[in-house]
This record gives sequence, structure tokens and C-alpha cells, in this order.
Amino acid sequence: MMEKIPDIEEIRALVGAPLCEIWVKLCDAIDMKYEMECTWNSGGKAWTYEYKYRRGGKTLCALYARKDCIGFMVIFGKAEREKFEAVRAEFGTEIQRVYDEATTYHDGKWMMFMPQDTSMFPDFLKLLEIKRRPNRK
Repeated sequence: MMEKIPDIEEIRALVGAPLCEIWVKLCDAIDMKYEMECTWNSGGKAWTYEYKYRRGGKTLCALYARKDCIGFMVIFGKAEREKFEAVRAEFGTEIQRVYDEATTYHDGKWMMFMPQDTSMFPDFLKLLEIKRRPNRK
């Protein structure tokens, strides 16, 4: 947990206004479908900030911010990979490419997306639905 949680102005200064707008829209899209605990952390070596969506000790996804860049991370375990493989064709080529190129670790396949616009949001939300059914309408 971070001592000082960044406000939206700090995120905007870090990533730039266009990416900050995408960050806010992505958070809003997730918040509309899921009721989660959200935590801020340092982003480790590669990122300045991590904003993680969790519930019941399980992580749904995380957003990352660093200078002029945002990231959206989803980790699929074995069962989730099987579900994805079954409906793979329903996803856009960029989602499939990131899935194919993602490293599979002992705890799952780590998919990092670097959204430049909102075009992949429907696919992002479908990925999240593989992880967890939405609990908000």
C-alpha cells in the first residue's frame, strides 16, 4: 500500500491528458460492472503506479501508469486460459496477439496491454468476464 495515493492530476501529469482520459474511462467501465476493492501500489521497476482491482483476495486486473504510458494487466490461470481458448475467435487480433506472446508463469499467463484509445475496451471487459462474472448491471 502506498503512503500517498496519487490524485487524477498527478496521473494526468505523469501519463499525459489523452492517456489519462483513457485511464479514467477504463476505470469507469470496470466500476460499472464490478464492485471491487481498489488499491494503489508502487509500480515496481517498470511502472510508477499500480492500481489493482481485487475482491475476496483474488485480483481481477490492474492498471499501471508511468511517464507517457498506461498498462492494463489481466492474469489468466489454467481454467481461464481454457475458457479463453474456447472463445478465442470472438476477440480482436490485438488481444489474441498479446495472449499468444504473454509469458505463462506458474501462477498464470500475464497479459499486459498498452491501450492508446478505447477501441479494445469491449474485449478487455470480455476478458474480465472470463475471470469473474460482473456483479453490477
